[in-house]
Amino acid sequence: MRKIGIILTSPIDGGTAPFMHEDIEVFFHMRSQDGSLPLIEGSIWVFIDWILPDISGLEVCRRLRCDPLTAQAHLTMILDEDDVALRRAALTAGADDYMMGPASRNAILDRVMARRLVEREVNAVQKLKLGELSVDVAAFRARVAGKPIDLMPNEFRLLRFLVEHPGRVFTRSQLIAALGKDNAPVDERTVDVWIGRLRRALRSAGSGDMLRTVRAVGYVLDLP
Repeated sequence: MRKIGIILTSPIDGGTAPFMHEDIEVFFHMRSQDGSLPLIEGSIWVFIDWILPDISGLEVCRRLRCDPLTAQAHLTMILDEDDVALRRAALTAGADDYMMGPASRNAILDRVMARRLVEREVNAVQKLKLGELSVDVAAFRARVAGKPIDLMPNEFRLLRFLVEHPGRVFTRSQLIAALGKDNAPVDERTVDVWIGRLRRALRSAGSGDMLRTVRAVGYVLDLP
């Protein structure tokens, strides 16, 4: 069984009883007032309210990204209103995606299970290679000439997709669909944030400028 631990920053409608389906067990946990994390077995998904009584949701997001225990967790920001500026602020702070609040048990489980279906398709291919760039899908790791690339979940999935289709230019909307996010409202400019993070991570690992912007069209991962 695959275990997923969901951390909430506020109570939700529908309750927090465990959920089980096929090979997945989902457990809900509440964030403590001091910000400490519960002991969680399996992958972590955090749903962060934009406004909290003791701290801003953006600051919680930044702290989770800096904590080794949650650096690779999936972070979803729960917004109070559908505003482009709020979306960009959430993504810049380190969120993987966002949803409109108030969040409910069913909405959260739908989001998690939809992502699980996407990951099953992704994991059908275990290892990819493009020149000195390698992507281990099962281990969720990428390297350049053996040097690890520091990537958050969205950037890893984006890299995996581009490595599978080198030399091909993709529009922002195509990349959103490739990451399985076409069923949720995602600003196309959000892709620019993902690409910026991925490009910086690749450069830091020594890959050069293989991720190229094609003006007025989209992005392409150049062949070596």
